[in-house]
Amino acid sequence: MSEQISQIFYKPQSHPPSARSFGDTEIVVVSDGPLDLGAPEDSFRGLSKDEINEQLLRSFLPTDKVVIEQNIPLLTSGGKRILFETGIGSLKMFGPHSGRLQTSLQAAGIDPGSIDAIVCSHPHPDHIGGICTDEGVPLFPNAQIYLSQNDFNFWTDEKLLGTHLDLSFKIARNNLLPVRERIVFFKDGKEFLPGVQAMFTPGHTKEHACFILTSGNESMCLIGDLSHHPVLLLERPRSQFIYDLDPLEAAETRVKVLGMLSRERMTVYGGHFPWPRVGHVAEENGGFRYFPEATRWVSE
Repeated sequence: MSEQISQIFYKPQSHPPSARSFGDTEIVVVSDGPLDLGAPEDSFRGLSKDEINEQLLRSFLPTDKVVIEQNIPLLTSGGKRILFETGIGSLKMFGPHSGRLQTSLQAAGIDPGSIDAIVCSHPHPDHIGGICTDEGVPLFPNAQIYLSQNDFNFWTDEKLLGTHLDLSFKIARNNLLPVRERIVFFKDGKEFLPGVQAMFTPGHTKEHACFILTSGNESMCLIGDLSHHPVLLLERPRSQFIYDLDPLEAAETRVKVLGMLSRERMTVYGGHFPWPRVGHVAEENGGFRYFPEATRWVSE
């Protein structure tokens, strides 16, 4: 394959927005760019390299490195424009093509000032890193910020200074403290915005949250970092991910929640999954399998 053709298939500079109908409204998805995690065995633990390679090869995926997506949905519900996560900001620890949220919003014709609410599943860098500039200036001047109180307290606690969580701590403080007066803490199991209900799924962080969205007769679960990959962590859900705060708890939570989503046949949105990001999970061979849905275009 020539270099010119390969650039057509993978051009990380381009992340066009897409829209999907959802009940009585629609969800617009913009990209913050890809996150290069490097060799699979560096991030996904509890399995041998051969076992990981077998899963990837069976799904026609490369075995030399894992590149995941950072897709950010924008829901309009109850007259509010609600953005879920804000990407990684200026941090380039996962490659040079991340941190493109503001560019993607511009391409979609969305003014950051029109965002009413930013909902964060947890305060990791790739989820809250785009709330403020490196200088602490808010990038969404009119938005309230929603996250869990225990996660806020943990990731902004000065006890983390100088620990292995030091970088995440600094990024959390830089992005959350300047907007502290606009932060609202949601509760487990409660609807805190129109059509948006929090479901605490601990393990990845203390109070990592998934979100159940409802519009009309349709529901969807935004799984956040319950799973970072549509194959790894699903086929063998009790395997572990390097960035989980409590890997064992995260695995147990993953099995429980994916089982519920499978039984209820609920639509799943995987923010780190490849396009179209939306699908279903089903129990299979002691684990789960992800089935991406067919493309659903929004009518003009």
